[in-house]
Amino acid sequence: MILEMLAIGLVASAFLAVYLEEAVYSVASLGCTFTLISILYFLRDAAFVAVFQISVGVGMLAVLFLSGDMLSEKPSEKKPLWKTLLAALATVTLSLPPIFFFTATPPTAVFPDVLFAQALWNLRSIDIVLQGLVMLTVSLGIAIVLHEKRESVG
Repeated sequence: MILEMLAIGLVASAFLAVYLEEAVYSVASLGCTFTLISILYFLRDAAFVAVFQISVGVGMLAVLFLSGDMLSEKPSEKKPLWKTLLAALATVTLSLPPIFFFTATPPTAVFPDVLFAQALWNLRSIDIVLQGLVMLTVSLGIAIVLHEKRESVG
């Protein structure tokens, strides 16, 4: 039951990270997404991957919080809270059927002798390296934009 609750929270926080217009709230939702992914990794006995995920996520969030606050325009009109809550409720409702109906039977393992933590590092190593590369690229891009903005102001 805890995995289902984490999955619902993960889908809802990822949706809110994209849906919210205020940069700070969007980044906070992204932080919630990183944290829930880390908890899922930890529950699957991949503690090292969980620590890696949360540490990379925290560094990325620090950069996004600073740049989002400095570079983003404040929305001229605010969305009513009920619209955001309605969108979050729709997200949770749409995520329920796949979580409860398609995970009832365990999937057949392609590699039955491989543990989850080993699969993350051995079978998905390229994916993890690319995730870090994307985060590095975003951080460097934001640093360049902030540098250019500082030079144009000063």
